[in-house]
Amino acid sequence: MKIFDAHCDVLMKLFLDPNISFLDSEKLQITYQSLQETSGNVQCFAIYVPEAVHPDMRFIAALSMVDIFYEKVLTMPGMKLVTAQKDIEALKEEEIGAVLTLEGCDCIGGDLLKLKTLLRLGVTSVGLTWNFANRLADGAMEKRAGGLTGFGKNVVKTLNQHHIWCDVSHLSEKAFWDVIELADYPIASHSNVHRLCRHPRNLKDDQIKALLKKNGVVGVTFVPQFLTEKPVANISDVIKQIDYIANLGGGRQIGFGSDFDGNDQMVQNISSYRDYSNLINELHKHYPADFIQGILFDNFAARFPKNKKVSSPLFVT
Repeated sequence: MKIFDAHCDVLMKLFLDPNISFLDSEKLQITYQSLQETSGNVQCFAIYVPEAVHPDMRFIAALSMVDIFYEKVLTMPGMKLVTAQKDIEALKEEEIGAVLTLEGCDCIGGDLLKLKTLLRLGVTSVGLTWNFANRLADGAMEKRAGGLTGFGKNVVKTLNQHHIWCDVSHLSEKAFWDVIELADYPIASHSNVHRLCRHPRNLKDDQIKALLKKNGVVGVTFVPQFLTEKPVANISDVIKQIDYIANLGGGRQIGFGSDFDGNDQMVQNISSYRDYSNLINELHKHYPADFIQGILFDNFAARFPKNKKVSSPLFVT
């Protein structure tokens, strides 16, 4: 079955250790070989600049990850850049779609031109913050818990103009509601249910319902501390997330955002991309095939922006 995975941090690992091979490295949870072996169809690759990188160097680091994406990922046989829904529809059976995303806008500071540059380089989904505050908004772990700044609102409007997903994962609750009010294409690439696991990164029921109403998708993530408050997470905890969101009316708006390569601890029996097969086998015990294909692929793919519009000259405002 085809898989659309809305979030991984492979680019960060390749940036931090240039000796890692995307082809088959055991240091990666997602590799080119594992994508091939499991018929992976579309994978989102996040640009995430670690906080340890000096603020003055974060945009350079982001550009380095863009370069890694083009030189080490897209050069693999059958890997195809995806920037619009038509690119997904054009994928052949043996091809793998690669989506470039941005996790946190710390790297752009307060410069809209830097954001537009990344969009022109292929970024098709943008998360406004990581866990803490930046020039756009407060993140989910920021104690101040503020909403969008004036600059943040301008960024959301820019994403609307260019038909770009606005990712609410990692936002503070106030910033989430500001985005819901403004964004035309909101999603949660990798977030779970707060009622099932009371972590600040998870979404409350009213947030999930609002995102569903805006035709967004909730990407259930495999990060254990977002799945359960128990010491160990297993596949049944993933199933509980799916059931809960479906019962809120989101049966056709659930997907997966694994967060592979972004977290050392993972769910039992889902420790790498190859283990999607274990999850799929369990899904077949609970749901019909069309529902499973929706979660695995169709729900995100159907809502991927149809036409990415970005003006060519870098000086256009």
